[in-house]
Amino acid sequence: MSVFVHKHSRVIIQGFTGQHATFHAEEAMKNGTTMVGGVTPGKGGQEHLGLPVFDTVHQAVEQTGADVSGIFVPPPFAADAIMEAIEAGIGVVVVIADGVPVQDMVQVKRYARDHNTVIIGPNTPGIITPAACKVGIMPAHIYTPGRIGVVSRSGTLNYEAVQQMSALGMGQSTSVGIGGDPVNGTDFVTVLRAFEQDPDTDAVIMIGEIGGQQEVEAARWARDHMKKPVVGFIAGVSAPPGRRMGHAGAIISGQSDTANAKMDVMQELGVHVVRNPALIGETAHRVFS
Repeated sequence: MSVFVHKHSRVIIQGFTGQHATFHAEEAMKNGTTMVGGVTPGKGGQEHLGLPVFDTVHQAVEQTGADVSGIFVPPPFAADAIMEAIEAGIGVVVVIADGVPVQDMVQVKRYARDHNTVIIGPNTPGIITPAACKVGIMPAHIYTPGRIGVVSRSGTLNYEAVQQMSALGMGQSTSVGIGGDPVNGTDFVTVLRAFEQDPDTDAVIMIGEIGGQQEVEAARWARDHMKKPVVGFIAGVSAPPGRRMGHAGAIISGQSDTANAKMDVMQELGVHVVRNPALIGETAHRVFS
């Protein structure tokens, strides 16, 4: 099993014929992803990478049975693309774009309330169930099938943790990048809930950042609802207050937003906290073995 995407997921790409979408669609297919087509308005009826191109998501769903969409469109058009996918009945939408306007995402969140679509991102490396389904831009070769779930705001720290675990023989069930923007489609609690319900995930790595309180809220939820162990790390120990670091959401707005403050509370709530990112894999191996 896995969460959100699996070997039976049928994936389309919005913005399919673009350069970046083309590259990552090819990489996804090499990883075992069932890619069934893509959408580029005005190019419907053509073929790309040996797959059909459609003018709309509705046409793609109707003709291919797609249930997952990777959105590779520029930030100003991302909100419309997300809502088009939701309207067409897509179950999982992965939004790669960095810099989607906050007001656009607020509108998307409001629209999504009446639907069951899982929105991953924006500003995410994507989601991968190793050797089964990849929708995103992560380097698939570092991921190995296993029983550890990973959820992260940071893409590069996601890769770092996964590479450390894979080197120690610890594979991943699914790795989810929720994205580093202030308004995310999916939060930590949603992903932790999915991992807790997945019979083939034994434990979870949770990697957060400065800014906001969703990591602490997730740790509190895990204490009350999870039986599986959670190893956690917060990036940004040396970040100065008031300065945005990397992601749009990574900004300290109060003392409780600092990395050390978050990790202190998470530890009190029962998360196995790692203070050094170089030790994530080693700590996971000790806790989970």
